[in-house]
Amino acid sequence: MNIDAKANLRTIRDALRFAVTSFNEAGLYFGHGQIDAYEEAVFLVLRALSLPIERMEVFLDAFLTIGEINELLQLIDRRTRSRLPAAYLLNEAWLQGYRFYVDTRCIVPRSFIAELLKEELAPWVADPMEVRNALDLCTGSGCLAVMAAHVFPEAEIDAIDLSLDALAVATRNVEDYDLRSRIRLLSSNLFEAIAGRRYDLILSNPPYVTQASMEKLPPEYRHEPRMALAGGNDGMDIVRTIIREAKSHLTPGGILVVEVGDGRAAVERSFPDLPLTWLTTSAGDDMVFLAQQEDLPG
Repeated sequence: MNIDAKANLRTIRDALRFAVTSFNEAGLYFGHGQIDAYEEAVFLVLRALSLPIERMEVFLDAFLTIGEINELLQLIDRRTRSRLPAAYLLNEAWLQGYRFYVDTRCIVPRSFIAELLKEELAPWVADPMEVRNALDLCTGSGCLAVMAAHVFPEAEIDAIDLSLDALAVATRNVEDYDLRSRIRLLSSNLFEAIAGRRYDLILSNPPYVTQASMEKLPPEYRHEPRMALAGGNDGMDIVRTIIREAKSHLTPGGILVVEVGDGRAAVERSFPDLPLTWLTTSAGDDMVFLAQQEDLPG
């Protein structure tokens, strides 16, 4: 613990300044919900104190108790020394206004598909009430399944992951949102456990990191389960299987939505004749593709 820091921290503003400096000096990497040292400090400090980030200004000059100062200093120290993402330190992550429990059994919730769900996948889904069955492949924490349950209120949702550890985290999030009657969690290697089932919508944020990128991951990402990130030599091992097998699991007129990171070129090389629609997200037009059932191979 930094004794000088403890002696000089008085307010939340002081704690934020100290955290930003500490994170920058430590050369931390950000990418688990926050984009830089400032956003990471705001998230870590405000949420550790159970305060709303969106109303931060109200609390900036509030004095901290000795216990709060000690807690914040320990968290800041753990972030810089262990390189654990703040979401793991707090067991909390936020995605498009939804709060999720998270720990190192699954990756930190983050997906550009969440932005598209917030817009109800319009115009590709004409009426959210008509989506009756949906599938979330590689569900991880269950974040997309939970969001889909809210966006498509008539849908029953299957959420699949190969990792029992990840499914344990997803179970907690499904229960936190009281969705046990609508979301069914399944352990399966992609479609193996759902033979014969068809869905109006299939969502997937699968492992897609290339082997070369895996070898260069910052320490923060190495705390996440490797199986949730690694997508093989070109990042497309899982994606290729999803594309080849999705048609038989979609209803006529159904759609497949898959996130591939920077893998657009690899997808198009693998399936040069497949009509794909690349959807617009905050990161551009090449992160998430949509395919219609009638166009998929098989």
